Amino acid sequence: MDHGGRKTPLPKPSVVCLLVILATRLVNATISKSSCDFPAVFNFGDSNSDTGGLSAAFGQAPPPNGETFFHGPVGRYSDGRLVIDFIAQSLGLPYLSAYLDALGSNFTHGANFATGGSTIRPQNTTRHQSGLSPISLNVQSYEFNDFHLRTQTIRKAGGIFKELLPKPEAFSRGLYTFDIGQNDLTGGLLLNLSTQQVKASIPDILGQFKTVVKSVHDKGGRYFWIHNVGPIGCLPYVLEHLPITAQQMDKVGCGNPFNELAQFFNSKLKDLVDRLREELPEAAITYVDIYKARYTLINQASKYGFEHPLRACCGHGGKYNYNTHVGCGGEVKSCKDPSVMIIWDGIHYTEAANRWVFDHIANGSFSDPSLPLQMACHRNSDQ
Repeated sequence: MDHGGRKTPLPKPSVVCLLVILATRLVNATISKSSCDFPAVFNFGDSNSDTGGLSAAFGQAPPPNGETFFHGPVGRYSDGRLVIDFIAQSLGLPYLSAYLDALGSNFTHGANFATGGSTIRPQNTTRHQSGLSPISLNVQSYEFNDFHLRTQTIRKAGGIFKELLPKPEAFSRGLYTFDIGQNDLTGGLLLNLSTQQVKASIPDILGQFKTVVKSVHDKGGRYFWIHNVGPIGCLPYVLEHLPITAQQMDKVGCGNPFNELAQFFNSKLKDLVDRLREELPEAAITYVDIYKARYTLINQASKYGFEHPLRACCGHGGKYNYNTHVGCGGEVKSCKDPSVMIIWDGIHYTEAANRWVFDHIANGSFSDPSLPLQMACHRNSDQ
């Protein structure tokens, strides 16, 4: 190009190509990082995500459960909402109805198969003996299979029930969440197994977990959000039930042997997730480090406005305000201000703690890949 006799050199082809490539990547990244618009959530788990399953089968969780947000019992073992409630809410979906709850349920935007006390591996004890649910993960998988099949049949038949069930595309575009495994660890310990004996059972436990994930995938599920196990050594019911010395406690007061067991389980779960990604290349699987999020909150409770991080809000007596023989409910009332407490009843978490954990996992900072919840349909952070 000539400007008054002076020629302006054209950009070198390599520079032009580089600019085009960068622009293309920027456009593709913008497109791929769009929100996933999940039409439904299907949850599998234990009491950390049970929205009414155990209550429907064995009787309602008594007051003061539910008092903070719902102003009464609604099948949750907390004073209010659970992490799964915040997940559904953030996706613009209603709170999940429990699959086992026949009254007032609406499954248009998913279903919750979790029940309190559930384990991954079926147990050889009764609920009365161990406190564990007979509705283990494989049973929840059977429930999902039945739900998936009968939804198609009922929607084809039409009628009023059609409007209470998810559309067919919800199963392929929905988010499948898993929050289970804690009871496999604590259940073994409370049955007097050593930590080494519980560790030896983990390969079989995770083998059964893998079977269920692959079964869901076979039914069309493609987007998975998998929580690992939290710091069980910080829960009053573990600290009260199981013998531990002062030397085995960390600076917060949590039991190191039990937290180390949880971390061992989590490392093996992470390995399994990596293998599942190889075996199911079209699936997007997010591994969520619930352990790190919850331990961060407990370890730095005062920094985040919480008090007495290992003390139950709803309990009775002792160092942790927890009594193995007198549970939350009836004569046992909640503390004055649950919003500053982390532990609800010695086993579960308060709504305030659940909200804090959700806020810190939803942005992807505790996840692998480090994608926000809204983008969990993407397989990696570069996609």
